[in-house]
Amino acid sequence: MADEEQATATDEKQSPVIQPQSIYIKDVSFETPNSPEIFTAKWEPEVNMLMDSTSKDLGDDVYEVVLSFTLTINVGDQTAYLAEVHQAGIFTLTGLTPEQLHHTQHVFCLRFLHPYAVAAIFDLVTKGGFPQFLMPPVNFAKRYTERYENTEKASEPEAS
Repeated sequence: MADEEQATATDEKQSPVIQPQSIYIKDVSFETPNSPEIFTAKWEPEVNMLMDSTSKDLGDDVYEVVLSFTLTINVGDQTAYLAEVHQAGIFTLTGLTPEQLHHTQHVFCLRFLHPYAVAAIFDLVTKGGFPQFLMPPVNFAKRYTERYENTEKASEPEAS
């Protein structure tokens, strides 16, 4: 009986905890450098979207994770608009190995933040007077694997 209680207590200590604490916009920007003339141009947009992420240790197993999108829409040789959103969250992440922690920050936490970032960009674009922009889905697990494998391969010494 005592062994079962001790095993249960050990399992509880080792069980990972992933708990969002707060979700917020850390930074947002929307620019229409060629308005009002851009509104009279034929709408044939060229899309350039950049995505990035960062994480910061806040201490006591608490981390800030930030998902950033920069969206530049050009029509012809003019920029119609530039929207930038840094969607952030504070997460408690305990009971994880360093590898699991890194993976959780760059897959689970980003998946959690993604809908908030998409909604913020959608809101900025439509309030800016432009046709709605539907963000494509992102496979964060695949992106993480590709980045991690590329990092691994780049750090391996070349065979002679």
